Amino acid sequence: MLKEAGRQVLAYLDGRLENFDLPLTPKGGELHQAVFKAMLAIPYGQTRTYGDLARDLDTYGQPIGQACGANPIPIVIPCHRILSANGLGGYSGAGGTDTKIALLKLEGGFPFLL
Repeated sequence: MLKEAGRQVLAYLDGRLENFDLPLTPKGGELHQAVFKAMLAIPYGQTRTYGDLARDLDTYGQPIGQACGANPIPIVIPCHRILSANGLGGYSGAGGTDTKIALLKLEGGFPFLL
C-alpha cells in the first residue's frame, strides 16, 4: 500500500494524476469525516471556501478549518483546495502556505497565483 501511495503522489506531483485511488480511512469524528468527504469531492483545479463547506455541512467556518487542520494526509485529501473568503487560508501540511500555493499552481486552481 505504501509503495502505491508513493507512486500516486509522485504521479500527482508530475501532473499525471488528478484523482487518488487509495483505500484510506483517516481517523476523525463525524464532522471531520464529512469535511474529508467534501474535500475529496472538490475537482482537481477547483477550489471552495471554508464558508462554502460550512454552508454545505450546516456548520460554521471554524470547525471546517479545524477539520482541515486535522487532515492527516493533506495532499491525498486535498485541503489545499479550501480557501478563506478573502485569501489563501492556512495549510497544515509540511511547508505551510508555501506548499498550498505550490499545489494550487500545480493544479491551476487559483488564477491570481499563476
